[in-house]
Amino acid sequence: MNKHNTWQSNFLSVLLLLVLSAWITSSAKAAVPDVTYHTVKIEGLDIFYREAGNPEKPTIVLLHGFPTSSHMFRELIVELGSEFHLVAPDYPGYGFSSMPRVSEFDYSFDNIAMLMGKFINEIDIEDYSLYLMDYGAPIGYRLAAAQPERIQSLIIQNGNAYFEGIDNDFWEPIRAYWKNRDAVNIGLDNDWWKNVKIAYKQPEMTNDQALRFLLTLGATKWQYTNGVKDVESVSPDTWGHVQPLLDREGNQEIQLQMFYSYGSNPPLYPVWQQYFRDHQPPTLIVWGENDEIFPAAGAEPYKRDLENLEFHLLDTGHFALESHGAEIAELMRDFLIRKLVKPAVSAE
Repeated sequence: MNKHNTWQSNFLSVLLLLVLSAWITSSAKAAVPDVTYHTVKIEGLDIFYREAGNPEKPTIVLLHGFPTSSHMFRELIVELGSEFHLVAPDYPGYGFSSMPRVSEFDYSFDNIAMLMGKFINEIDIEDYSLYLMDYGAPIGYRLAAAQPERIQSLIIQNGNAYFEGIDNDFWEPIRAYWKNRDAVNIGLDNDWWKNVKIAYKQPEMTNDQALRFLLTLGATKWQYTNGVKDVESVSPDTWGHVQPLLDREGNQEIQLQMFYSYGSNPPLYPVWQQYFRDHQPPTLIVWGENDEIFPAAGAEPYKRDLENLEFHLLDTGHFALESHGAEIAELMRDFLIRKLVKPAVSAE
């Protein structure tokens, strides 16, 4: 081969590599969905939400827990937005939604579920799946039980519907708080809470004082890192986003009102369990088994009532998406494609 042919061959090889590289880059960019950020007015309140994906595809409504917001789904909606339509709202008092004072708004699970139902209708969602985590579970189960025909599937991540999930040391003073907001030292002498009393040097704390500990930076960091095998896998962006919002003037009172309102949920457990038995929604459980707030004991009872259930305990804590986001996304993708996406009809 002469020098001219060698140069020409090398040039064509380089050109081909450049074209191939550009095509791969373009394809990769095309595969990454755009995430958009919106605010819609519901009952006079600004409800912020994140959205990704084509609304013509199956919709997943993602309902966040305490003390976070739609921020907890920031990576999941990118992971799944090419194949599904994902919508993640912030409740009033959380994230970037309105934060009226306790005296101006009914911070209850009944009222927030009502608002979320109106939000879903306002943005023209008909049938949808629910991703339920922590507070998102009692909010989402109210929606599902009220309109079961609209629910295509459930994805449950550390979200409770059984008494077994709150029959533990963490919940003992909170259960007492439901009965009496002026309770003093009720449920605070167990192995979980006695350390809080020692740290505050208050042997006779009121339950209200003890629950305020859950709103501190130390408690927020603990929620994100406790039970996580590799703590360095959890980004400080989490508590960096959450804590300044918790620290807003008036927000502590909102959170205490929500702690109190949580007492309205256990009486509804039989209703939600009946919904499971009657309607048998396809359900995927992806649960951080090292969670001390909603331990795996709360995940197991779902097996009693749900026949179409896929069950996964993950070696992590409360906010499983922070350490196991890619694994959860893949489990969801596989589950939702099998359960919701109709196979293409052959032209033959």
